[in-house]
Amino acid sequence: TMSGIYTVQFNAVAVTAAQDLFEIVAGSAKPIVLIGFGVSQYTDVGDAAEELLSILVKSGQSTSGSGGSSVTPAATDASGSAASFTCEANNTTKASTGTILTHYAYAWNVRGPMEIVLPEPMQLIMPASRRMTIELVGAPADSLTMNGYAVVQEIG
Repeated sequence: TMSGIYTVQFNAVAVTAAQDLFEIVAGSAKPIVLIGFGVSQYTDVGDAAEELLSILVKSGQSTSGSGGSSVTPAATDASGSAASFTCEANNTTKASTGTILTHYAYAWNVRGPMEIVLPEPMQLIMPASRRMTIELVGAPADSLTMNGYAVVQEIG
């Protein structure tokens, strides 16, 4: 059975270091599906400030990252129930160890937003309790004030 769809987000965060932009852990009884995500920044503008940053989508880490903050998932249906999965954003110590899989690799040009919507055959299904991350691989050349979101569906 399909369950709720939720968003998690961060906004106006000064990003100066490599980090897990999102660390999402499926609930103990409900698998999750990554439907899409986006990142953007609004402080570096113009040709001289252009950068290409590597963004990876991974799963399977057994150790949680740290240094960021907890994010409460928001149901897209305001009458929906609370999510079972948990999320942290902007962990500057990345999730690690375990059998880590890299599912997708992107290059984000910071001059524009990166919006990824995964069609159903490409959506990532994470079983109960599995951890996944959307990772900024390296530090930006200088501080970027960033926004980001992910759209996650629970199954069951």
